[in-house]
Amino acid sequence: MAFQPIVDLETRSVFAHEALVRGVDGESAWSVLSQVTPEYLYAFDQACRVRAIEMASQLGMTSRLSINFLPNAVYEPRACIRATLETARRVGWPFEALIFEITENEHVVDRDHLRHIVEQYREMGFTVALDDFGTGHANLDLLTTLTPHHLKLDRVLITNIGQDTRRQKLVRHMCSMSEALGMGLVAEGVETLEDARWLYQQGIMRHQGYYYARPAFEALPGIDPACVSAVITA
Repeated sequence: MAFQPIVDLETRSVFAHEALVRGVDGESAWSVLSQVTPEYLYAFDQACRVRAIEMASQLGMTSRLSINFLPNAVYEPRACIRATLETARRVGWPFEALIFEITENEHVVDRDHLRHIVEQYREMGFTVALDDFGTGHANLDLLTTLTPHHLKLDRVLITNIGQDTRRQKLVRHMCSMSEALGMGLVAEGVETLEDARWLYQQGIMRHQGYYYARPAFEALPGIDPACVSAVITA
């Protein structure tokens, strides 16, 4: 696992760390996921959750922990979450500090099943986020049935947004939509001060990207307070 912080500009602190799958020699998530065949999806999904919690505990993480999950690998939410909960209990990780991100790497075969997963996770007290929103399989139509706590705006929408009026118009509408639906926004792929400032001025307070920190392999990257101050004091 590698970990990348999600920064909360309102509190000037790390809101959460996202656990990102890596190979044993640091290979990318794509290189690992591309080798997982359908019959091993469930086991892989479970192993990733367990490893993320164990490593977060070992590293002394004090923020929330955000874990990606594959919807098609979850056959019954309460049954599939058992190994996760057992691991959290074993290492003393608080349940309320877990965030589950619905990854867009795969097409959701059964939309009602995904809605059931989200509802069950919410009932169990977990935070649910829709990852890579605005691209791929994580599109607007999912919100006709799903009620996640957060939408993570994909980097395709965020890159160069400080100068791109088309992207700005799209994200402004997403700000209005998310507020109306009672969902928070997280901007992914924030790589420049200019983009970070524009997002902050729109009221998007939670950012993730290279501007703040790159993912660290089996480690928690630090956040330079000067980077945060530069966004807020513009």
